Amino acid sequence: MTTGACEIIWFAGLIAWYAIRYPFERRAKKVAISKSHFGRRESVLLAIAFACLWIVPGVYALTGFPRALERPLVPGIAYLGVATLCGALWLFYRSHRDLGRNWSISLEIRNEHRLVTSGVYRLIRHPMYSSFFLLAFAQLLLLPNWFAGASGLVGIGLLYAFRIRQEERMMLDHFGADYRDCMPRTKRLIPWVL
Repeated sequence: MTTGACEIIWFAGLIAWYAIRYPFERRAKKVAISKSHFGRRESVLLAIAFACLWIVPGVYALTGFPRALERPLVPGIAYLGVATLCGALWLFYRSHRDLGRNWSISLEIRNEHRLVTSGVYRLIRHPMYSSFFLLAFAQLLLLPNWFAGASGLVGIGLLYAFRIRQEERMMLDHFGADYRDCMPRTKRLIPWVL
């Protein structure tokens, strides 16, 4: 395992991530939105997450910047990164598949939106965020640079921290008692833990 191989694996994972999302995004656009919380704050958070997961690692892979924050590549850690990346992609796919036409890139309620409590949603309420955190952790394990590796965790952490309360409030407002009943049975990110 080399740094170049890790970079290629990382970017292949990002391409797979987009390939998973694209058909669901196309289908979701066909379903009208009844309520949207998309605004400037949401745009900024999504841009930060994108920069931390795509742009920062891309600059690192193409230029090696910042070299001062390089760390030794440990093959065992890199292989753990590959496994984590695979887990992130699987969970990302399952969360999209289970949501179906209810999915949106932003905080939106679609016409005929239904509360999904099956599949991965029977264990966690926000598996897409869980997949993002796994993706960011894989980035840290695969890219042997403290800045480029950790930037994904920073971006996703900010997205989650500034979005989750608003998302849960939106779900409670729309689904009421059904969502409130679901909350004690599920965790936000990690089954039975968090």
